[in-house]
Amino acid sequence: MQFLPEPPFDHAQPTRAAVLLINLGTPAAPTAAAVRPYLRQFLSDPRVVEIPALLWWPILPGVILTVRPRRSAAKYAAIWTPAGSPLKVNSEQQALLLRGWLGDRGLDIEVALAMRYGEPSVAKVLAQLQAKHVDRMLVVPMYPQYSATTTATAFDAVNAVLARTRNVPEVRWVKQFHDQRGYIEALKARVLDHWRKVGRAADEGGKLVISFHGVPRRTLDLGDPYHCQCQKTGRLLAEALRLEADQYVITFQSRFGRAEWLRPYTASVLRELGESGAKRVDVVCPGFVADCLETLEEIAIEGRQVFQRAGGGVFHYIAALNDTPAFIDALVHLVQANTHGWAIDLSTAHLRAQTAAATADRAQRRGASG
Repeated sequence: MQFLPEPPFDHAQPTRAAVLLINLGTPAAPTAAAVRPYLRQFLSDPRVVEIPALLWWPILPGVILTVRPRRSAAKYAAIWTPAGSPLKVNSEQQALLLRGWLGDRGLDIEVALAMRYGEPSVAKVLAQLQAKHVDRMLVVPMYPQYSATTTATAFDAVNAVLARTRNVPEVRWVKQFHDQRGYIEALKARVLDHWRKVGRAADEGGKLVISFHGVPRRTLDLGDPYHCQCQKTGRLLAEALRLEADQYVITFQSRFGRAEWLRPYTASVLRELGESGAKRVDVVCPGFVADCLETLEEIAIEGRQVFQRAGGGVFHYIAALNDTPAFIDALVHLVQANTHGWAIDLSTAHLRAQTAAATADRAQRRGASG
């Protein structure tokens, strides 16, 4: 195996700790040409598509990558902003604020953002952290509910780089935060803020639809805890909002292919609510901490159409957590809980620099080059 090059070693450079946030990713532009390589990378991941390669590989470059990029590009174009992809813009803001809030708490820790598919790639960001002499790293996939199709593949990407790294940093992993108190409180605050502006859905005879990204049903049967964690998040949020059982429903969106996925399907529930004459529905998507294609286009646009064309009344999409103070605060607490024992407080940063300088002086007097 050929290892990746190491940055020049400097005895005088103190080592640092870092938080690596990883989200799914996005094409570089809302065009078929940009979507095609992104989809190829995404749909080539065996954790995402658990179909034997002999069956999947002949299909992927044919029908899938010929037809789907054009359709997906049109969907991306409907939500694209002057600043770029909503997912990337929101994720970058989360990383920026987290870095600032950690500093305000007296913590000297780098914060970086990588995308599992597309740019900035995990490999590129890890190289940047290595150049900053990061030797302790907390990896936080931005998926509150663990799934092999999301969280585990983010871990895979990090481990693939570390397998080729000579000087491997100490790594800690956040597997999930679906029931973290701060996360639930941030969701609650987001919904209540929406209701303060437009009133509660239940007061108008409507429901709160709590929609999570779907996965094939067989993943549950094979031992993936995702379904159970979604149910727990939904239940905790409903309890925090003091909702009765008939005032909310937990659903799953983004079904792809003909196989059975986790039920009930969000689109089917919205259609049924519309056909029943529901005067209003509010939809919140707790599994997406940053607004993206699946929230802004699939729910806010397509979901609205499904509900209202079936006879439903008012439709509201409740925005993702994005850069809300309650969510950034939840991330701060998540980082603090998982970096316990690391010397990352600003009060010791100067001492670490002095120690590094002294170490460099001793090393050079003994013949070291740097």
